[in-house]
Amino acid sequence: MENEKTGRRRIVYLLLSILVACGIWLYADLTGGPNNNPRTVSQQFEAIPIEFLYESTLTDRGLMLVEEGTDLTIDLTLSGTRWDISNLDRSKIRVTVSLFDVTSPGEQRINWTIGYTDSRFNATTFQREKASFSMATVNISELYSRTIDVSCELMGSVADTYSAGQVQLSHTEVEVRGLQEDINPISYAKVTLDIGNSAVETVSKDLEIQYYDKNGQLLDKADIHSSVENVRATLPVFVTKELQLVVNLVESPGRRRKNTDYRIEPQTIAVTGDATRLKNVETLRLDNYDLAELGTEASENYTTTNYPIIMPEGCTNVSGVTRAALRIRFKDLSSATINTENISWQNLPEGKRVELLTDSLAVKVFGTEADVSALTGEDIAVTADLSDYSAASGTYSVPAEVVVNKGDVGISGVYQIQVTIREGGEEPPPEEDSPEDMTAGASVETGEITE
Repeated sequence: MENEKTGRRRIVYLLLSILVACGIWLYADLTGGPNNNPRTVSQQFEAIPIEFLYESTLTDRGLMLVEEGTDLTIDLTLSGTRWDISNLDRSKIRVTVSLFDVTSPGEQRINWTIGYTDSRFNATTFQREKASFSMATVNISELYSRTIDVSCELMGSVADTYSAGQVQLSHTEVEVRGLQEDINPISYAKVTLDIGNSAVETVSKDLEIQYYDKNGQLLDKADIHSSVENVRATLPVFVTKELQLVVNLVESPGRRRKNTDYRIEPQTIAVTGDATRLKNVETLRLDNYDLAELGTEASENYTTTNYPIIMPEGCTNVSGVTRAALRIRFKDLSSATINTENISWQNLPEGKRVELLTDSLAVKVFGTEADVSALTGEDIAVTADLSDYSAASGTYSVPAEVVVNKGDVGISGVYQIQVTIREGGEEPPPEEDSPEDMTAGASVETGEITE
């Protein structure tokens, strides 16, 4: 039994010894131990692709990089710690060649630079032991250029009652550049615009340019450099519609649309234009007409006003009529002069008092016969605003606001009332039955607008 326990201990001790030895070996291999001199290992990486920088700068200089005769890959042998090498694969290696300083054609040799896409590595992590070449060879050629016409192939159809115009292209020609053997086979360039079936509005799309040879075969554009890659093609789709001519009638008290009888001649016109612009358009407004301009005599006779017919932008008047006439009258409009004693003031300045000299005011009103005949003086209120008379004393003709509180009735004319303004402590003079006093309460009306 004792021998069995001793045997187990020996096995445990042996395993521990092996683990400790492995740890010491690994520590020494990765860090170099106390001397800080880690062991390095080497790894070969074949066919690492080379990335060429500033190719667009070459194009701007009328030059291009030609793959034939150019080093496109490189073989590398790198050394580093076993740990770093084990974590490095070829996808993390980045070899670049800058073409920024290339200004002339021909075969040239340029230094290459190595970097890493893994942030754990930098220029000191690995040592370059070997490379298939010390400088990369690049073959630079002059760009050959031509100007190629661009056309558009149309696919699809427009809906019934619609029509299509001509396709409009943002570019009708492009400049192409590349090797002469790549550019010479180009016969023409085109884009294809598919408007679908039964198009009812203008179609506009950005389309990729394709290049074709004289036999109509599509060419590979990988080595063709163009001044533009896409062309915007627009196909205007037109529609012809009958638009209703309308006039916006501006209403006011006593003058309402419902109380008018009017017509527009002609009632409609035929308009053709962009289907997108006319998609939700059913009317064409001529102008505004203020019913306040229509006098009371218009209840018997029509008043005629002519308007030019102005087309919406991009549309054409196919009817040939350039002017329209509005013929309008009131169906029921009467006027009357009504006296009111409902006269007051507001905003009397502090420290003042006022004496009203106008006892009655004759107000001219208009509206339908029913509304006008139903009015009495009690339905009309006259108010004078005294807020502008804070420093005034004496007798004044003050502008008055006239409001009708019944029916839909308008007011004709501009009205004033006479008041005497005194300081607060001043007593009014005694009343006398003189001719002047008898006329002091007469109504005052100035500037009346004749209907």
